[in-house]
Amino acid sequence: MTKWIPTLLSVMTLAAPAAANDTTAVLEAGGLVYTRQDDISMESENLFISPSEVRVDYVFRNEADRDLETMVAFPMPDISGGVEFMGGLDDVEHDNFMGFTVSQDGKPIEPTLQQRAYVNGIDVTQDIVGQGVSLLPLSDATRASIAKLPADILKDWQTRGLILDMAYSPESPVDPEFYPTWKLTTAFWWRTTFPAGKEVKVHHSYRPSVGGTVAMTFIQDGKPSDYFAEYKERYCIDDAFMKTAAKLEKQQDYDKGVYFIEKWLSYILTTGANWNGPIKSFTLTVDKGDPAYFVSFCGQGVKKIGPTTFQMTAKDFYPEKDLHVLLIGPNQ
Repeated sequence: MTKWIPTLLSVMTLAAPAAANDTTAVLEAGGLVYTRQDDISMESENLFISPSEVRVDYVFRNEADRDLETMVAFPMPDISGGVEFMGGLDDVEHDNFMGFTVSQDGKPIEPTLQQRAYVNGIDVTQDIVGQGVSLLPLSDATRASIAKLPADILKDWQTRGLILDMAYSPESPVDPEFYPTWKLTTAFWWRTTFPAGKEVKVHHSYRPSVGGTVAMTFIQDGKPSDYFAEYKERYCIDDAFMKTAAKLEKQQDYDKGVYFIEKWLSYILTTGANWNGPIKSFTLTVDKGDPAYFVSFCGQGVKKIGPTTFQMTAKDFYPEKDLHVLLIGPNQ
């Protein structure tokens, strides 16, 4: 059985710079979660991850002598309201904010959407929906709807912590400016049948959340910073990668707007381990997206297969940790 062993891939190429992101936190998403079926094996998983797209192809086999039905879910990352939320999302106005799609044996599936809103662990979904307000806490439309609520509802929601008035003026009264504070949980789910003794092919894709910061935080003045140990564990950075980061650090000139940033990608590998045995054939392809960037992530036997792409393959693979990808590159 092949295990998820931390190794490093340091990429030392430099070309045209890429566009910089604002400082954001990565929202972790990952594979499909199945209710436990001991007779279903995963024959293969082919995972592709890049800053612009994540796509996964699975092949399952029902080893039983009868058809098996199971429920499948794709949990989206939780979204928290409030002005301090720093998630790396491109779309905050739609329920399918990561553009999730799924198909089975080439036929598109229309999954059921399930959303719940919580404040301090209390389900407040019906309170929000009952007032005709969207559950999306970062949506401009949600804030606009809240502003139109009756005064007694606004007072009740403030008291219970659903909204927060961020308007403030030390000199004169100002109109309130309410922000949602609830946490939204979202999942797509559907039922599927695995025919006896047959393979089933499942494909899904979505836009990843790309987090990042406007500086390199794991290195300072050419030496490991206070965050280095965390980065080493999460991204498997090593001496070669640190030397590259140190060279980039020396090239920085903030007065001229020249500096280097981080981008982060994550994929939850471990939550979908509800099949019979390990993944018989696993392929991971990481595309850094821009030749100007350098990448580090944990893997085993990783090989460069293209100008920006890197791949590892494994037999009888059991994911013991989730995948985290670190990219560093120029801010432009």
